[in-house]
Amino acid sequence: MRHGFLLVDKPVGPTSHDIVYGVRKRLNERDIGHLGTLDPAASGLLVLAVGAKALKVIELFSGLPKEYEADITFGAISTTYDSAGVIDQIEQKPGWSVPDIPILNRTIEDRFIGNIEQVPPAHSAIHVDGKRAYDLARAGNAISMKPRNVTIEQCDVVSYDYPHLKLNIRCSSGTYIRSLAHDLGHLLRCGAYLSGLRRTRVGKWSVEHAVPPEDTKWSDILPLKDIMAGFPRMELNDEEMRDISHGKTMNRVSDRESIAWYDGYPVAILIPVTKDGKTSMRPRKVF
Repeated sequence: MRHGFLLVDKPVGPTSHDIVYGVRKRLNERDIGHLGTLDPAASGLLVLAVGAKALKVIELFSGLPKEYEADITFGAISTTYDSAGVIDQIEQKPGWSVPDIPILNRTIEDRFIGNIEQVPPAHSAIHVDGKRAYDLARAGNAISMKPRNVTIEQCDVVSYDYPHLKLNIRCSSGTYIRSLAHDLGHLLRCGAYLSGLRRTRVGKWSVEHAVPPEDTKWSDILPLKDIMAGFPRMELNDEEMRDISHGKTMNRVSDRESIAWYDGYPVAILIPVTKDGKTSMRPRKVF
């Protein structure tokens, strides 16, 4: 069995859980998770962790930046900020005119580049008072979503023919492209919603190297030793490997979390601990 990550090109329609369930059946492997969901209406790169060892390292990849191709439709708003919600057309006020490319680019540059404050959609998986926000919203409850800080490194216009806009976006984990679409429409006084979304990149991985979920096979999995190669590492000898496997500390000195390697494979996550003025490395998680 190969433990590692699997790059899947999710189609529009199924949930991320549906994809995980299907790949579990196809590979006959129960231990499968993901590095971040995609909405049913979105397509693109879904990174799956396959095998118990791979599941243990998901936390190390939780904050990876993402890239998207976003289709935005002006002139209407949606209750969910995307095409899955109830869509209402906006009646334009006298004196309003279609925003041209210079106005569009200036608005994006002024308000949607860099570190920004963003309010997530009410129809989202964020927990509010112990419940999912989308469950509260579907039940008709009024929800006050707290703003969060996100980073948008790039937001380029790919094509624009009002009311249709296509953007290429590179952003931090946790950014809601639906909120970006809604907020852009609000600023341009014409309303907008996200009419299509495709995730093209997660960290260093591209959708170009992903496979359809129905075609996944064991040979497509990126081995754990390859995906962990970029982290700080410590090579273990036989004695240290025995200590680590029993949860004992190592008499090594380091000021940062590191990956322990033995015989060419990653075996544990080590963290520095200080006791009586001496620093050693303790296994936080053993694969």
